[in-house]
Amino acid sequence: MNRRELLLGAAAVAAAATTGRVFAAGNDMHEHHHPASTRNSGLIEAASDCVLKAQICLQHCLDLLGQGDKSMAACAKSASQVEAVCAALQKLAAAEAKNLPQMAKVAMAVCKECEEECKKTEKHPECKACMEACAVCYRECKKIAA
Repeated sequence: MNRRELLLGAAAVAAAATTGRVFAAGNDMHEHHHPASTRNSGLIEAASDCVLKAQICLQHCLDLLGQGDKSMAACAKSASQVEAVCAALQKLAAAEAKNLPQMAKVAMAVCKECEEECKKTEKHPECKACMEACAVCYRECKKIAA
């Protein structure tokens, strides 16, 4: 390799590095500002919390069922249904789906049933938390249900 080839190679590397830095700097200077949708933020939050609390309640119920406490079966069933319905509700609310009001009606019914079922076992903190989350989700759904 002669000196000319070495210099050309070094120049090519330097040009590539400079181009990359300029391109990266250009991207930093061009920021996109997309506002987050807040239209359904209360419902999204309530549905998300309901899913989380239902998962915790369900696991607690399953643990007790595994120990032979059959009184937790109905609570486990309702928590499982809330988890599924509220996960779908959360996605539709985030997407601002046109069928969201109909889904909110379904979620209202499922949340109300779970709230009533968890009342029976509210001595357990997990069930009480699920009951409270269902009540909040019910109220948020009521605001948009068709």
